[in-house]
Amino acid sequence: MGRKIVFVWFLLVAALFAQRFSEIRFVGLSHLSDASAKEIIGFDAGDDVDAMRINEALKKLYAQGYFKDVRAERSGNTLIFRFKEKKAIANVEMDGFGKDKESEKFLEAIGLKRGALYDEEKIAHAKEEIVKALEARGYYDTVVETDVTPVGESSVSIKFDVNKGEKITIRRINFIGAKKLDKDTLQLDLANKEADFMGWLPFLNDGEAHVDQLAYDAYRLKDTYMKHGYIDAYVSKPLMRVDFGSYNAKINYLVHEGEQYRIGDIEVESDIEGLDEKRLKSMLVLHKGKIFNIKKMRRDMRTLKTAAGDLGYAYARVVPQMHKDEEKHTIDLKFVIQGGDVVTINDVLISGNNQTKDRVIRRYLYLAPGDRYSATDLQDSRNALGRTGFFESVKIEEQRISEDKINLLVKVKEAPTGTISVGGGYSTYEKAIFTASVSDKNFLGTGIAASLGFEFSKIKRSYTISLTNPRVWDSLYSLSLGLNQRHYEYPNFITDTKSASLVVGREFWRYWQASIGVQYVSNNSHKNNNSSLAAYDQNLTFFDPIGFYTERYKKSSFLMSLGFDNTDDYYVPRSGMIAGVNVEFASLSGDDVNLSKYPGGYGKFTKVSGRFGYYYGLQDWIDYDLILRFKARAEEIFSKSGEKLPIAEKLFMGGAGSLRGYDPYSLSPGSSTSYYGTGGKKSATFSLEASIPFSESAKMRLTGFYDYGMIGENSFGEIKRSSAGVVVEWLSGFGPINLIFAKALDAKGYDRTSTFEFTMGTKF
Repeated sequence: MGRKIVFVWFLLVAALFAQRFSEIRFVGLSHLSDASAKEIIGFDAGDDVDAMRINEALKKLYAQGYFKDVRAERSGNTLIFRFKEKKAIANVEMDGFGKDKESEKFLEAIGLKRGALYDEEKIAHAKEEIVKALEARGYYDTVVETDVTPVGESSVSIKFDVNKGEKITIRRINFIGAKKLDKDTLQLDLANKEADFMGWLPFLNDGEAHVDQLAYDAYRLKDTYMKHGYIDAYVSKPLMRVDFGSYNAKINYLVHEGEQYRIGDIEVESDIEGLDEKRLKSMLVLHKGKIFNIKKMRRDMRTLKTAAGDLGYAYARVVPQMHKDEEKHTIDLKFVIQGGDVVTINDVLISGNNQTKDRVIRRYLYLAPGDRYSATDLQDSRNALGRTGFFESVKIEEQRISEDKINLLVKVKEAPTGTISVGGGYSTYEKAIFTASVSDKNFLGTGIAASLGFEFSKIKRSYTISLTNPRVWDSLYSLSLGLNQRHYEYPNFITDTKSASLVVGREFWRYWQASIGVQYVSNNSHKNNNSSLAAYDQNLTFFDPIGFYTERYKKSSFLMSLGFDNTDDYYVPRSGMIAGVNVEFASLSGDDVNLSKYPGGYGKFTKVSGRFGYYYGLQDWIDYDLILRFKARAEEIFSKSGEKLPIAEKLFMGGAGSLRGYDPYSLSPGSSTSYYGTGGKKSATFSLEASIPFSESAKMRLTGFYDYGMIGENSFGEIKRSSAGVVVEWLSGFGPINLIFAKALDAKGYDRTSTFEFTMGTKF
């Protein structure tokens, strides 16, 4: 402070112990107004001022942080404060730290951004923080240099040149005294792990040191022992020795394991009326005779807290009381639930929804002002908002305002829901392809999904319009309307189809939805005599699979569906299940030139389809965002023998959403001997997937999959195929994009396989 504030001591010599100034002036101010400065110094012209008050005024002004120097001087009967302000930062950049956005965010977090004031102490602090941040990433001996360049008279430009140091690799970890647990188990939860051979491969340890986490690793190691019943285990602080010649490190832990304990008696005690203690006990994952596990005990505590929360006790506490029998090596557990007051919702405050209307968000909240608090309703509300696909993230925080009231703070970050896409491509069969569409599943923030699209190629023309209101007038009812026109040239026949549908649905029991609807289809199919398509593959012989020249019919359908969905997110669910069954009762009529083989002509059929998906995230178990998925689909068509079933209504297998690694719709009865099959009446596909983060900043995931499918006319197993591969899943600003790389594992005969395919606009 002494070198920064210069007080003109002649004021003391002049004995200004109680002098009045006729004027107070401020010279050199730009960041503060004169009025603000007067308010800060605490006196005005005409007030009695002594040297001590002026000295305190200088300190207060300097403390504002805007000034490099502040002086006070007297000119006649005027007191003048002169300021030398700090320069502003016109630009700040950093090379060598990371990506541009990452560097910018880091500098802003430590107070360095365009428009901020330049301060040498702040620059020195920034250099220290850069070194610390890189040490946390495993870089040591980092050197940071700064270049400060004047920009005009009042600004500077700052550039940080970062020369990252070397990374320390942990070559060995010694658990001295550890005998009962193996080394892999002991270091499973550590942030600092021993390097594996070829540790750069996924799922292996690269051995990079994270010194900022080293102190916490002792607690993680203690927790590992507690998970295996060693409640008396002692773990010392880690000692890391680094060879700065090779930047290799060794870490030593001193361990005393003690004895392993098992669960003795378990009790649940509660002062909350309505809690069935026997039922609660049956919900616990810890059981008598099992090895004690601290992680399972914490999980049981959350289960009990949720049970109390569902009765309105938002602030319930679960206190575990443990009695250790050192002779029998058992632990008796008593979970004591302390309820407190019943809590009600005072208000629900929504933020972050720049587009989505408040009333749309409130549709999916199962708690409203005046309701009694429920932990399950709160979690279900988070999941319901996540399933809409409107939001990138959803948080619901509890704001305590009294002993028996809370506010719910619903904080959302909106995701891009509207897309305008124009694209093109080329395939050996379709030649040049052009597509365009505009869609929005949250049109104008109303929650209404609308889409308009078309697609052109040498063999295909398609137009689609759809409109869905999932909550008509904020009710539980939904309404969907769809219009479609499609022209497609298959290798041996051409179809022209027009369709319209109207579906009304309703939500039941929170996770269940049911719907009924009607559909009308007009189809005109005829033989394709296009020689250019016939020459598509000279080695294949095309034939008329069902002996027709034309196939004109109209279809009227009654639709029914029942669905279940309790997943936690629309695009990337990590928990929950999706299941559904759809039934179509169809009646056909029309004019067919060749019905000699089918004297019964067109008739009726029933199509039943079902789907199932199960999602399980392992983040809580292995501290890594690995998601396991199981998906299954099955369809069957029931019709009377002797009645004709148009080929356009039959089932085909292959492509994304069915059996990856095979061309879309290329597998069906007849495809084993010709280019195009006759379609089946029974099909089923199954998929196993494992998904991991690929680039969190780009919202990309990498998923490995195995697909298995069956299709047939009279039985499911007439044709069986399988495939495997990987998918790059990208939640882009244009919607979800899947890049599929697949390998057909057991292709046969005329099977048409595909090694690459992509989809856009469909969820993962």
